[in-house]
Amino acid sequence: MDRSRARTAPVPAVPAPVRRAWARAAVGTVAVAVVLTACGSGSTATGGATSGSGPGHVVRVVAAEDFWGSIASQIGGKHARVVSIITNPNTDPHAYEPTAADARTLAGSDLVIENGVGYDPWVPELLAADQGRPTTLDVGTLLGLADGDNPHRWYDPSDVRAVTARTVADFQRLDPSDSAYFTQQEHHFDDVALGPYDAAIAAIKSKYSGTPVGASESIFAMLAPALGLDLITPPTFLKAISEGTDVSVADKETIDTQIRDHRIKIYVYNSQNVTPDVQAQLDEVKAEHIPYAVITETLQPAGATYQSWQTKQLLGIEAALAEARG
Repeated sequence: MDRSRARTAPVPAVPAPVRRAWARAAVGTVAVAVVLTACGSGSTATGGATSGSGPGHVVRVVAAEDFWGSIASQIGGKHARVVSIITNPNTDPHAYEPTAADARTLAGSDLVIENGVGYDPWVPELLAADQGRPTTLDVGTLLGLADGDNPHRWYDPSDVRAVTARTVADFQRLDPSDSAYFTQQEHHFDDVALGPYDAAIAAIKSKYSGTPVGASESIFAMLAPALGLDLITPPTFLKAISEGTDVSVADKETIDTQIRDHRIKIYVYNSQNVTPDVQAQLDEVKAEHIPYAVITETLQPAGATYQSWQTKQLLGIEAALAEARG
């Protein structure tokens, strides 16, 4: 995908209450499946490694979303087998409906990583039907968040570090004999793998701190402060788009004015959630020749590492800011 000039057809927003109703219905059906299949789940991981600490042990990890799964895979290395459930870049994670296969995957895990904060409510509901109850890392709970808070924590660099540290601790608790290995993996991830990501953040903050910008939804509200950018889009609009609720006329008028008067220097939008309102704003941005950049909710392309995905997006944002400066 061209990160700075991609065009996306409008996707009708699905109201949050409807999405939640769909999810509850799906979870109700799948919960039956987990009860029927959990007892038949084996304890042997890929390659013959068995559950429990010891030589050759592999911790079986299930991440609800691939961005957390990518981090867990890099921390776990040869002592972890990580399966991510939501991996399709065309999937809206907010509206994901779990399958019976997802239930079986969760039931056979040692560690489950869920985002929490209402982002993936189907995970705890499926786990409630599993009497085995694997160790669970709930990102929202770890960070002390409540329902209604911004769930997009993988876009906050400091939160990513906190989740990484907790992931290491969980691996060490599940496989204490390989504790030193997990510490080594953590150091490599923090100091080496995230190097280009950290450098891109620092460069943007150094060159463009204080620049007023606009965005399509609350996902960018987690990253903008780390970049030193002044996100002036009304927070109520950002949250409404993210949650699929109605947008106020006042917010739309405010954003129209910001675009028309060039009060924003760039526009950042999530290409996985382009509602009619977002498409209208994007069309206005193009008409006014305001540079824009694309971000996504999940790994793009599928299978990319967390850091390569994020760094590519950061470079797209930096390019748009450079174009705006002229």
